[in-house]
This record gives sequence, C-alpha cells and structure tokens, in this order.
Amino acid sequence: MSAPRVLILGGGPAGVAVAWQLHRTGKGRAIVLEQRDDVGGNAGSFVLDGVPVDYGSHRLHPSCRPDILTDIRTLLGSDLVGRPRHGRIRLRNRWVHFPIRPLDVMSLPLSFGFGVAADSMRKIVARAQDGTTATFASILEHGLGKTICCDFYFPYARKIWGVAPEHLSAVQARRRVSASSLRKILAKTLHLLPGLKAPDAGRFFYPRQGYGQISQAIAAAARESGAEIRLNTRVRRVALSDPHRIEVEGPTGLEVIEAEHVWSTIPVTRFARLLDPPAPAEVEEACERVRFRAMVLIYLVLAQSRFTAFDAHYFPGPDIRLTRLSEPKNYSGRSDPPNRTVLCGELPCAVGDEVWNADDAQLGDLVRESLTRCGLSIEVPVERVVTKRLAAAYPIYDRGYEEHFERLDGWLGRLERVLSFGRQGLFAHDNTHHTLAMAYAAVDCLETNGHFDWGRWRDYRAQFELHVVED
Repeated sequence: MSAPRVLILGGGPAGVAVAWQLHRTGKGRAIVLEQRDDVGGNAGSFVLDGVPVDYGSHRLHPSCRPDILTDIRTLLGSDLVGRPRHGRIRLRNRWVHFPIRPLDVMSLPLSFGFGVAADSMRKIVARAQDGTTATFASILEHGLGKTICCDFYFPYARKIWGVAPEHLSAVQARRRVSASSLRKILAKTLHLLPGLKAPDAGRFFYPRQGYGQISQAIAAAARESGAEIRLNTRVRRVALSDPHRIEVEGPTGLEVIEAEHVWSTIPVTRFARLLDPPAPAEVEEACERVRFRAMVLIYLVLAQSRFTAFDAHYFPGPDIRLTRLSEPKNYSGRSDPPNRTVLCGELPCAVGDEVWNADDAQLGDLVRESLTRCGLSIEVPVERVVTKRLAAAYPIYDRGYEEHFERLDGWLGRLERVLSFGRQGLFAHDNTHHTLAMAYAAVDCLETNGHFDWGRWRDYRAQFELHVVED
C-alpha cells in the first residue's frame, strides 16, 4: 500500500516542514501549494537592490526545540549564525536598549523609575483581583503596574492590534507578553548580568541570506526527498470527498488535484471559506468574528553602508505611527553591498483602509517623517521605496473571540482527513520555532496506514496552548 497523498496549503515554515517530514518518515506524499513566487510566507525573504530583506522582523530563538534546531543547523551549515540582540525602545523620548540590560535602567527617566517603584509597592499591599472578567489590560496592569503599561504595552497594543487594551482578551497577555510581571522582567534583566547570564541570553540565530533561507533550505530538502512544491498557485475550491478534490489555478491554468488528506497552514478563516460543502451558518458567522490584523511593510533603500548600529527600533508611543523599524544587514552582520542598506518600517492597519491604500511615495514620506521626529533623520539619498502588504499579519484576540474560534476550530476538527495548523491555521501569535514544532507534531500523528491519531493531536494541541511569544 502506497503512502497517502497529502495536499498542503501554504508554503510557509510549517507547510514546507510538514512536506519534508512526510517524505523523511515515509508517511506521505506531499504536494505544497504556495501562491507567492517563493516559500516562507510571512517568514520569507526577498532581495532588494542586493540586500536580503525579510517580511518584517524575524529571529530564530535559542529556545527552539533541540531536534528541530539540529535539523536547521544541518541544512544551513555555516549560514546559520549566532547574533547578539541589539535593539532599542523609545520611552518618554529616550532610547533604552532592548532587551533591557541592568545598566540601561539608569538611563530611564527618573519619573519612569519612580512610577515603577511605586507600582511595586502597591503590588505588595494590593488585594487579589475581584471577580470581574480579566482582559489584556487587567492582567498586565495587575502584573506590571500602570507605569509600564501606560508607557509601553497599552499604546503599543493599540497600534499593533487596533483595539483598546481593555477590549482585548486576557489570552492576548498570556500568549503574547513573556514578561507579564515585574518579577519576570527583573529575572530576565538579571540573567544578563556577568556570572548569572545564561549561554544564549540576549542572542538569536539568523541565516546569512535572510530569514527566509530557513524555509528555502527546508523546501529544498523536501524536494530532494520527493515532495512537490508548486509556486504561483492559488487554491480555488476544496471539494470534500474520498479522495478530496482540490481545484487550483497555477502557471499552466486550472487543474484538479486529488489527495487523501488536506492540511492547511493558511489563515483558518480563508481555509474554511474554500471548503465545499460550505460551512454551516453559525460557522460562517464565526469566521466573521475571527479577525486578523493587516500590515504594510515599507522598505527604504539608502545610499549608505549602515543607518544605525541597531537591528531594531521599537516605537510604542502614539506620536510615531510605526511600531518597529528594522535594518536587515544588522540582523545577519553582513557588510555587503558596501554602500547600500535597507530599512523596513512596520505599519499595522486594516485591509482597505487609508494606510493599506496609500502609495509608495506617501508611505516612504511617513517613515522619513517618523524617524525625523525621534531624532533619526535620514541624511542620505533614498534610492527607492518598496512596499509589501500582509493581509494576515497578527491574530486579533478580541474579548470573547474564544467562543467564535472554538466553533470554527471544532467544525474543522470534525471533517474527515482535514487539518488546520501552524501560526495562521491555529490563530496563534507563535514564533517560527513553535510553528515548526506543530509541523513535526502533525506528521507524528499520521500513522503509516494513513490514519490520523486525533487523540495524540489533542495532546499536542494542549502543549501548543503553553507557547509564549518571544520578542
């Protein structure tokens, strides 16, 4: 009996990793369908005027599962380099190193330090929270105090998700903020002290050719193992039958592909709308209530070798419209090309709003004006402005979203030989190393006879719920 054919929607890290693992273990024959011209998805890369750049800011964290990290190291070899974290945050018109180092605390405004100290004292004498429903705002304010919340997390939340902190689910705080208490912040800071510093504290891994090199290397290994990866291909419909019939449109036109299993890593709401028979009305309604935040990425090509020494700048305050500015050459440590660098500004928005519809010149001016306002004026020619748009950059955990997602997720879970997983497939904020762990888990649940072990998958899903995003 031959291994079952598994059709995989989406060529991001999870999609290509599943394809590789299916062929590596002999459990399936994979076909990956990716609508872009390269793999990697939102964790992909492209070359802009000789500089490898990413779709935003990405790092491979040392907390990656050891066996997965070993696989990546084997595939990338010397191209996977260890790098020190060297970013900074703008707080009260001052720059503070990020991650915060012990001595950096001295550079904070006194008013900020006194505020944090006062919040700490209040926590010592504070009563337990009352019985009101917890939110992102209440969880963080209880754990961190008003000063840190009002200066950093709350304005940043409004910019990233477009929602007031009190209207976000408490899950957003638990899954998205790793240092959700003053004690955790202190512990992370102390771990950077000499003698207390963990070997990988304040460091990350990054490929020399851009973050997308991880997905590209995995995809190459998958192809070599026998997997098929089709680029520039869109899925039009997934007819659920035995076998499933998937209508796709690619470079050669329309085609129908048959597969025993359909596994999707694309946004869960988009996947649900592709299925035929269509979802019942209550699931369609849930799709409307499960929302993703969009983002425009604005790249400025500068005629200089380096803009700053920092890999990323964070802008929590409402006076700067960007949330983050990254300089890809500082992630990889590259020195080439010698007289050119690229900046990437991140601007969350909604699909179809004025930011989404703005032209490149307008968005380039927005970045320049933002940097000038915070003392980072661009003094050299801007050779080019390029923009990229991500329709599903972040899941938005509105208060009460859990009910709607569970209805959608539960319906998908009852379909025969259908699986939704990965960052967008499970509506999760997770890092790349988390999504790779999901891919490995999915293949582990597929038995050699083609049966999928849903009990084991539920156990893995419980582990996924413990994932906390690392910034």
